[in-house]
Amino acid sequence: MSLQYDVLIVGAGIAGSALAHALSQSSAPQRRIALLERSLAEPDRIVGELLQPAGVAFLDKLGLQGALEGIDAIPVHGYAVVQDGRIVHIPYPDGREGRSFHHGLFVQGLREHAKRAKGVDVIEATVNELVEEEGRVVGVKATRSGCKEKEVFRADLTIIADGCFSNFRSTVQGPSARPSSTKSHFCGAILKDARLPMSQHGTVALVRGHGPVLLYQISEHDTRILVDVKGPLPSDLKKHIITEIMPSLPNQLHEPIRAALSADRVRRMPNSFLPPAPQTHKRGVILLGDAWNMRHPLTGGGMTVALSDVYILSQHLDKINDLLDWSQMKDILDKWWWKRKGLAATINIMSVALYDVFGADGECLTVFQDGCFKYFERGGESVRGPVSLLSGIAPSTSLLAYHFFYVALYSIWSLFAHPRRMLAPRANSKSHVNDTPNMTGNGEMHTDEKSSDMHIMQIPSILDYPRLFWLSCRVLWTAIAIFGPLLWTEIRWW
Repeated sequence: MSLQYDVLIVGAGIAGSALAHALSQSSAPQRRIALLERSLAEPDRIVGELLQPAGVAFLDKLGLQGALEGIDAIPVHGYAVVQDGRIVHIPYPDGREGRSFHHGLFVQGLREHAKRAKGVDVIEATVNELVEEEGRVVGVKATRSGCKEKEVFRADLTIIADGCFSNFRSTVQGPSARPSSTKSHFCGAILKDARLPMSQHGTVALVRGHGPVLLYQISEHDTRILVDVKGPLPSDLKKHIITEIMPSLPNQLHEPIRAALSADRVRRMPNSFLPPAPQTHKRGVILLGDAWNMRHPLTGGGMTVALSDVYILSQHLDKINDLLDWSQMKDILDKWWWKRKGLAATINIMSVALYDVFGADGECLTVFQDGCFKYFERGGESVRGPVSLLSGIAPSTSLLAYHFFYVALYSIWSLFAHPRRMLAPRANSKSHVNDTPNMTGNGEMHTDEKSSDMHIMQIPSILDYPRLFWLSCRVLWTAIAIFGPLLWTEIRWW
């Protein structure tokens, strides 16, 4: 048995469902669209739960704003960044708002829009393989839910949007495929009735010696916590979070974290980076969403990029009469490739660069992280610029480069001009009363042998300058080594 469609979309997640709806609204002659999904049950994921303001705007452009209604979505007004007990407020500019929610409820809302769209068939089926004829993909073989026999679904254009674990990425991209990399995992849980440092704001906690921690409210009573854990993963994740991570988080979060860890398992998700590659290897098929391009989820930009891609691609496909004309399709794909660059490249680069800084692995990145926090503390454009980039409001790689290297230079200046954390020498236990730290006559802070080391803030002396100068050179080189390769992945077109 064979079914014929104009467009076949594999995967009814964020990108696939949104594209099915968008294509149904086309001003071109009505197209028959099949949206195939392995399971139409509500998905259960720990990421894809915060939509940046630019993503909300693209949702409106696509006519999908209703997907945010009735799912207890929470308005998001910006971020609070926490480091060593200090908090800096990073609001979205001009009153812009994002939304946070349970991922599965949002996806189900998008699927409902696709189901109601004219000319769209939403089918629960597992896609087993691509069907090729004379070097062109003409459809897929799939098994419907509850059936054993494979059916052939044919289409003029097949779009693969089956997510980060795509089964067809290498087949579609062939030799142009680029390798993905995974630096860490997000380990997640849901906190009940937790009180964040700032209501209706995402919280990013910088934990020294470890990856960042991200928290945001996803419903009236639920708050998502995502702990970045670098490989190799510890055998006991719960113990790792309680002993290594929790002490660096605000005190009001400790009890909800303990309760969440005792009530449920810790789920994990790889944080992968996959730069986009040109899509001209195989005729009749293209990739979309995480199947094609992934970035670190720290910045919450994945859904924004996906919805932007859907909007741009649907606008271009609206102008093509014959989807079988691959010369026209190649022209469309080329235009899409360059049109998406402003937003996608900015968010892709920023996600990994910011993770490297917030994850601070080594002395140079620790200097960078401290400088970044102090840069935010300046306020004004030092906050407005970076958060406009992160939220997708200002899609500009040149503006990103400006702020990134400004932070690097400001970090270097701070090395010389700002007090630095230093370990205070331990004192003899006789210099203490009731095991409390003392200040001696020369101004040094002490602890007894039973206490942990204390830190003091101290401005560098001129004797420190030679070492700091060498460290400054290394910090600047680290900034170049982070940003340069990321920029290259985006400007490369072959």
